[in-house]
Formats: sequence, C-alpha cells, structure tokens
Amino acid sequence: MPNYQPPVRDTLFILYDVLGVERLANLPGFAEAGRDTAEAVLEEGARFCREALTPLNRVGDAEGCRRHEDGSVTTPAGFKDAFRLYAEGGWVGLSADPAHGGQGLPFFLGAAMNEFASAANMAWAMYPGLAQGAIAALSRHGSEMAKRDYLPRIVSGEWLATMNLTEPHCGTDLGLIRTKAAPAEDGSYRLCGQKIFISGGEHDLTDNIVHLVLARIEGAPAGVKGLSLFLVPKRLPDASGAPGAANGVSCGAIEEKMGIHGNATCVMNYDNAQGWLIGEANKGLNAMFTMMNEARLGVGIQGLAQSEVAYQNAADYARERRQGRALSAGRDGSAGPDPIIVHPDIRRTLMAIRAFNEAARALVLTAAINGDIAARSPDEKARQAAEDWLALVTPVIKGVLTDRGFENAVAAQQVYGGHGYIAEWGMEQFVRDARIAMIYEGANGIQALDLVGRKLPMKEGRAIKAYLDEVAAFLAEHAQDAQLAPLLAPLQEGLEHLQKATMWLAANGMANPDHAGAGATDYMHLFGLVALGHMWAKMAKAAAERLAGDGEAGPDENGQGEGREFYETKLALARYYMERAMPETGMRLKRIAAGAEAMMALPAEAF
Repeated sequence: MPNYQPPVRDTLFILYDVLGVERLANLPGFAEAGRDTAEAVLEEGARFCREALTPLNRVGDAEGCRRHEDGSVTTPAGFKDAFRLYAEGGWVGLSADPAHGGQGLPFFLGAAMNEFASAANMAWAMYPGLAQGAIAALSRHGSEMAKRDYLPRIVSGEWLATMNLTEPHCGTDLGLIRTKAAPAEDGSYRLCGQKIFISGGEHDLTDNIVHLVLARIEGAPAGVKGLSLFLVPKRLPDASGAPGAANGVSCGAIEEKMGIHGNATCVMNYDNAQGWLIGEANKGLNAMFTMMNEARLGVGIQGLAQSEVAYQNAADYARERRQGRALSAGRDGSAGPDPIIVHPDIRRTLMAIRAFNEAARALVLTAAINGDIAARSPDEKARQAAEDWLALVTPVIKGVLTDRGFENAVAAQQVYGGHGYIAEWGMEQFVRDARIAMIYEGANGIQALDLVGRKLPMKEGRAIKAYLDEVAAFLAEHAQDAQLAPLLAPLQEGLEHLQKATMWLAANGMANPDHAGAGATDYMHLFGLVALGHMWAKMAKAAAERLAGDGEAGPDENGQGEGREFYETKLALARYYMERAMPETGMRLKRIAAGAEAMMALPAEAF
C-alpha cells in the first residue's frame, strides 16, 4: 500500500525561513500562530492525515460511493468516521472567523492542511474542502439569517456544503444556465432545474448539506447579468435549528468517473426547492466568484498534492528496486544489480518532480499569505496589492500546478516500470485522481484565457506590472551575491522572456484576439516557470543564509542531528530547477510570438 509523510518541515521552512510570516504578527489571528503553535498544528494535522486518511485512499477508490433507491448516498467504509474525527478536531473551521465558531488561525495553515489531506486522500478531502468556499461566500455575502442559522454549522463541520454551477448543456458559459428561481410570499424562492458534476452533492457524512446554487430569477436579464446565488439546504431547519423536513432537493445519479471514486459526484435535481438569496439579485457571480476563487486555489493544491504523494512513493521504490548496474559512480559494491536510484534517468525524473513540488508549495503558501493580508490587514494599500497578486496568480496556480501535477504523477508511475500499471502499487490511482484537477473549476485552457484576456489588462495592467517589478527588485537586490549568481542568471533570462511575451500579447492580442488565444496556455506556463523560479531563488537565499550562519538547520526528519543536509538539498534542487526547467521559458516565448496564423489556418471541416 502506498505511504505518505506530510512535509511538515518543508512547510515550516517556507513559512518562517523563506516568507517570514512573523512580520505579519499584527494581523488578527497571527499573534496566536507563532512558530511553536504552527508547528504543533501542522504536526497534529500530519498525524491525522497519515493515520486516518492515507489508509482509506485505496478503500475509497475500490468501493466508491453507492446511491440507494431513495436517492441517499453511502460513502466508502471509514469515510464517515474519519470526517467525524476531523470535525471534532476543529479542522473545518481552522481559519474561519471566531464570530462564526472558527479558530481564526491564518489561512496559510488551512492551505498547508489542505495539501496534506489532499495528498493523503484526495476524494475524501474534497468534502470538507468545498466547505471552505461556502464559508468564504457566506461570510462575505450571506444574509444575517444565513450567518446565524447556517454558517456556524458549516464551520463546525456539523453540516457540509456544495457549489452548484454546471448544467447538462452548460459548463464554462454560465450565461446559459436555465435553473429558475421564483419568488415566494415569505421572501424565499422556489428553485427548479438540474445541476450536474456536483462534488459531494449527496452523502452520509453529515445530517444536512447546504447547496449554493446559481439560478435565474423569473424575468431576470439574459446571460450572466441575470444570475443570482441561492442557499438551498437538503433539509429545512426546524424551530430548534436541527435538520427537519426534506427540501425539494434530490440526487438523481452518481457519475461513474475515471478517478476520485470516493467522492460522490452527483446529478442534483431541484424540484420546487426552497432557497434564500445570497447577496443581491442578478449579482450572483459576485458571490459565487468568492467561492470559485477559493476552489481554484484548492484545486491547484490538489495538483501539488498528487505530485507530492506520487513522488514520495516513487523515490522509495527507486531506493529499493534493483535493476541494472550504475553507469559510473554509485555502485554499492555488491555483485548483483544496483538500486535504480543510481541511474541518471531515474534521478532526472525524481529531481524534476521534487524541484517542482517544493517551489509549488512555496507559491501556494505565498498565495495563502496574500489571502490573509487581503482579508485581515488594516492597511488598504497592502490589501489592494494582495488582492491584485491573487487575481493575477490564481489562474497560474490552478492551471500550471494541475497540468504539472498530472504530468508528474505519470512520470512517477514510470519509475515503477510495469509495476506502476498495477493497481496494488497505487500509482495508477494517483494518475487517475490527478487528471480531474486539470478539468474542474474551469478547465486549464479557460484559466489561461482568463489570465491573458482578463487579468493582464486588469486595472490598466497594474497587477502584472507590480508582479514583474517584484521579481526584478529581488534580482536587483541580490545582484552582487556571488553564491546566488548561477541561480539568478537563469531567472533574469526567464523574467525577460516573460516581459517580452507580455509586451507581445499587449501589442498583438488586441488587434487579433486569436493571437491571445493561441498563446494563452504557453503564456500561463511561461508565467508559472518564472513564478516557481522566483520561489527557488528565495528558498536558495534562505538556505544559504542558514548554512552561513550558525549552521544548525534543526533536527532531521527522524529528530536526529543538526540537519545541514536539509539546506544543502535545497541548494541542489534550486540549481537543478534553474539549469533544467528555466530554459523552457525561451521555447514558450517563441511559441507565443509565432502567433495564431498556422493554428487557425485549417477550416473546421478539415479536422
């Protein structure tokens, strides 16, 4: 059975040595989250994921969810008990406002825990994961009734929540939504329609499920300008607030999927279901995007998580599996074959995955810290800068981390040879589970178009200008650092490629929108390469400073020694990334500058 060890030490290194979260101690909730507290939280979360969730991953994949004749759904064995422990531990509301029953700890701790849980058991983690988006949407846009009667129960884990957008005829183009909402005399609405692909739409983990549903009020304008968001519970609360009468909401079917079998992906039918408006009428996307942005960051974390767990198991296998003899150095002295870890091509695979994982983790935690600043800082300028950064980088995190996460799961599977294709090793499940992350919450092509078409010109380019200046300032600040020089030169070149690509799209994309569409995915990945390179430069700086200081890196993963190897490994991985990954920025720039002519040359009937 596959194993998983949550990377607590790597996470703490990024948070405190690289990103310096202590500087934000004045923000609400941060004073209670010093390094000792953060380490204790992460260690306990890691233990839960390792002991309670990892053993259920294959169980969930093999059993899946079962829908019964009455429309109820049973989750795989052990899922309900694990969620009960999770809710009792306060994990659902880890970063939620104490006014609603949460612990009020920084969002970065919730993001780290999300990675651990998604790597341990992605299908299970999706149930509480969706609650985070609902908590954010209701906290910001919910009525007093919603905040009083529903939000605390979601925060506590007593109830769970979903988001309902997609319909059989309507995916990304939300303007085509047909679900109707008719006003009732009591101020609520009655919803009729069908939604599909609803993760966690029905299950047995909680007694009630709160659905957040996009629908169109009768007489509303056509397109997205006529959409409203509604809170629709599975069961209507009684006078005491407990789940009472069944609402007109039912699960019509469970989708049969390639992966994430342990998560109930449902067809949801709304038959005169009672619901309440969230936010303003005809402005449902304003509220839904709060939830969607949370979800897109969460899906990017899923890409990282599957890449990490696949890497850990592939590395363990490579150290143990013996095949062939080392080409030069690395023979262990025995007469038989060497462990495959000695072969350069195996090391190429593992180094590439690990170099991505550690930089991706740093990027995710940077995003989470910006989320904390945007939500909690009293400084309007700081909040604005954080919001700009998140708006710009969120589609990159979602698109790049899930594209690469899937590629890395496949590459890790390859390390096993034929055994990687056999279910008992677990690698093929990682591949299947990772694949969905490239599709849902906006397929990655849509993320790329959002980045190029909306986020680059946003506010006259304010966000992209600030981002390019941020990376340039780091390079200028450390230009005289001889130790970092071999790492900064490739990052400098990558930044120049990103600047040129941005200027090319600005000059050509408006004149011919096909140019922007043709180059969007390459631009997203070019941006991702530079963003991850920037993270590696910052991690290398921190590692070098620790080695040059007292030399004590803290105990190793077994609690022994000073751990200098931990920091030396960071420098080796940074060098690998800069030498092997950053050169790809040149290829991406060439593709972007080639424009759309060849891509659009064939008539549709020629395909």
